[in-house]
Amino acid sequence: MITPNIRFSRADSANFFKTLNKRVNLYFKENNIKRTGNWRLHLKTIVMFSLFLTPYFLILTLGISQWWMLLLTIVMGVGMAGVGMNVMHDGNHGSYSSKKWINNLMGGSIYILAGNVYNWQVQHNVLHHTYTNIHGHDEDMDAGRVIRFTKHAKWMRFHKFQHYYSIFLYGLLTFNWALTTDFKQTKNYLTRKLSYGKLPSSLKQWSTVVITKMIYVLIWIVIPMLIMSIAWWKILIGFFIMHYVAGLILSVVFQLAHMVEEAQMPIPDKTGTMKNTWAVHQLFTTVNFSTKNKLVNWFTGGLNHQVEHHIFPNISHVHYTKISKIVKQTALEFNLPYNEYKTTRKAIIAHFKHLKEMGMKPAIQS
Repeated sequence: MITPNIRFSRADSANFFKTLNKRVNLYFKENNIKRTGNWRLHLKTIVMFSLFLTPYFLILTLGISQWWMLLLTIVMGVGMAGVGMNVMHDGNHGSYSSKKWINNLMGGSIYILAGNVYNWQVQHNVLHHTYTNIHGHDEDMDAGRVIRFTKHAKWMRFHKFQHYYSIFLYGLLTFNWALTTDFKQTKNYLTRKLSYGKLPSSLKQWSTVVITKMIYVLIWIVIPMLIMSIAWWKILIGFFIMHYVAGLILSVVFQLAHMVEEAQMPIPDKTGTMKNTWAVHQLFTTVNFSTKNKLVNWFTGGLNHQVEHHIFPNISHVHYTKISKIVKQTALEFNLPYNEYKTTRKAIIAHFKHLKEMGMKPAIQS
């Protein structure tokens, strides 16, 4: 990855973001509500943690058949993704609560998802939210050489099959967190002195990574092996299935918001300056999907409202449905794009169509 040195244009003669921000602030003031989470988020937190952790305790304490165990590991994967999208995500954006310690607590739930707070905040809050869809800067676009998301990435011969094999790799997201990603990111980010807030000391960060990984392995692998009277490899299979289900859900939700035809992937000019201001850049690089579907809205933690989330990352997702009307109206008034797919199905089709296009051999190598 390239060290971020990009500047966004300051030329917004129409003052789009100033107008939008004023209108959104007025919405919260007139309705006398906070920008952070409310009882709906708190109730959802209980539901998501229950989906994630209740099956774990049932598997450990009840003498159920292995087929029921398999089903419960799938439920755990769904709950794991739900905690990540709804609780951890808002917590690490500081939007779960007006109290910092509650945000830290909820953001810290990433440790039982196999991740790390420092790494996630740098990758997501700093690199992704600042340099959205900019090749070489937004790490969420980096799949190594395995998947080519943008025409600016080098094309490899096997990429012509990526719209077939990519879905099988998406499920490895959180499994990679557990094994290698946090170690690589910690080394990378500390070397580059990247941080979201105060830069932690190397000793503190490495200690946190090692200790939390040991506790994670103890909870999810060692304890089940000690308590349960089944073969150790079956426990590892269950562990993998849980992660695969969660990783698949999280990866697909993310891809539908950024790796589709309508989401632009611009690069800076020779001086390192982007064409648009930061807020306008978000409109060109993010896409909403299935925003009228109540189940999708509820389960994805508002990540289907990606336009609203990228412009207002410090507002809890429970408010996105309401403020989306303001964002859409303002964008249209300023003759700016407001990209959205009406259904999840259409967004999925658009994503794999984009993968197929990016897998085709370019006439001239980028």
